Amino acid sequence: MTNSQKLILITNDDGFFSRGIAKLAEVMSRLGRVIVVAPQSEMSGQSHSITVTRPISFKAEKDMPFECFSVDGTPVDCVKLALNKILPSKPDLVVAGINHGCNASINTIYSGTMAAVFEGCAEGISSIGFSMFSHSKDVCLDFVDDYIYDIAQNVLTKGLDKGVCLNVNFPIAEIKGVKVCHQADAYWNEEFVSKQDGDEGEVFWLNGVYNLRDTSDRADYRAIRDDYVAITPMQVDFTAYKVLESYAERFDKI
Repeated sequence: MTNSQKLILITNDDGFFSRGIAKLAEVMSRLGRVIVVAPQSEMSGQSHSITVTRPISFKAEKDMPFECFSVDGTPVDCVKLALNKILPSKPDLVVAGINHGCNASINTIYSGTMAAVFEGCAEGISSIGFSMFSHSKDVCLDFVDDYIYDIAQNVLTKGLDKGVCLNVNFPIAEIKGVKVCHQADAYWNEEFVSKQDGDEGEVFWLNGVYNLRDTSDRADYRAIRDDYVAITPMQVDFTAYKVLESYAERFDKI
């Protein structure tokens, strides 16, 4: 199968209008036919949420440099709707991003971008998430093209193991190389900052400080801070296999 015959679904959680998704579509178009199905508005932090309390819709977006549909739902809604209603066939690859903000370590569980990747993976499709170590909407993206292309081409050619997807995070400085990493052990010290709203009275904004406990060489967050591209293989199966037998001994006879 030639590159032109490959079908690539692209989505994100920043919205179909983001610079990150435009860059991703530009690079992926060198590998096949690109169809973008992304949220109508920003959906950061939505994790694996789906819309079940109301109907959702989509529309073709005109005047875009790529084939694009916007969805009034979450990133996972986008993947589900794309696979069931929009795409002409099952895609060869699901790619999400480029996310404006790091999705390494504990951040992965909150990420709408990575949730879309897990959804593609759960459907048996090779899936990759790309994120940038900066929340700036104007961050330079021009130096990541070759890395995105090479990683995606490798996955299209060699595939991924069943139930495994890739979480790729880019540094914002000059890249020293690529490291395959594990998810770093970290946590957020969170607080809700109180504000006064004229209509609502007291409202609260979530704030927090990120704390990294794991500084090992292959920890994803450490690798990004050291200016490496961090590739973290992740899996849909959440089972804690290392404690499965010991927990069976504890609980099977209750």
